[in-house]
Amino acid sequence: MTLLSLILRYATIVASIAGLVAITGISRLQAAKRMPAVGDPPLPPAAKPWTSSVSATGIIEALSENIAVGVPQAGIVSELRVQVNDPVKAGDPLFRIDDRELRAQEHAQQARIGVAKASVEVAVAQLAKTRAQLARLEALADPRAVSVEDLENKRQDAALAEAQVAAARAETAAAESDLHATQLLIERLTVRAPRAGTVIQCNIRPGEYAAAIAGDPALILGDTSRLQIRADVDEQNATRIRPGQRGMASLKGDPQVRMPLEFIRLEPFVIPKVSLTGASTERVDTRVLQVIFAFDKPADTPVYVGQQVDVFIEAPQP
Repeated sequence: MTLLSLILRYATIVASIAGLVAITGISRLQAAKRMPAVGDPPLPPAAKPWTSSVSATGIIEALSENIAVGVPQAGIVSELRVQVNDPVKAGDPLFRIDDRELRAQEHAQQARIGVAKASVEVAVAQLAKTRAQLARLEALADPRAVSVEDLENKRQDAALAEAQVAAARAETAAAESDLHATQLLIERLTVRAPRAGTVIQCNIRPGEYAAAIAGDPALILGDTSRLQIRADVDEQNATRIRPGQRGMASLKGDPQVRMPLEFIRLEPFVIPKVSLTGASTERVDTRVLQVIFAFDKPADTPVYVGQQVDVFIEAPQP
């Protein structure tokens, strides 16, 4: 191998390394130009109200929890009686599913009841006729005027007529029972409020097809005169939670709004966390203890069901 070949080989290697270094430097320079400088957050985080406390993430609910009103049977919504923010009382109609098919069955069953009642009248008349004939035969002074066999046959005819009356009446009762069942199904298609509250969400419209799917409520009701917070406490801090502890909540995005909390209950069943905060360090397999607090709505700041809040619970050091 000549000297010139060696020089060319090493020159090529050096040029390649220099090219890689130059590309890396240019890439870092461009990335630095694109990324803004790290500054202060737009809003400071909520400050702890107590020296020793447990922090949690909570979500605002209606008092005594939100009520997800479902659809009793899939069908077309024929009538919607309420709108969002409408107050309702227990038993008030909310919406109705198309009941024309059941109405047709109701008319047919009413006609069947008429036929059954007519059959009862025919059977009663036949029984009366048979009994009258039997009474005349039994009233004959001369027993030789009628044979024993004819008298026995007439008695059996009377018993048969009585059975036919009973069967006709049973058929009438069955028809009336079917009609009552259909009327209950029709009434069931008019969905009523299970308790007093306010309509806080409406997911159906007249003419739409409403499916009876779990987890997809037609309406959501809740008592918004007072609200509650469902706080998710990490299971690592669950041992520091006791009934009756004080709490304080701050709105996400507005930490200056602080709401004193009243302890309601804790649900002693640690569950997988459902609502995630979106933090990159958060694990999906986190399990939480849910603690329920009630609070009065602030007079100068609107709060809404479904908002997330930062919760601090006064607790002793572990």
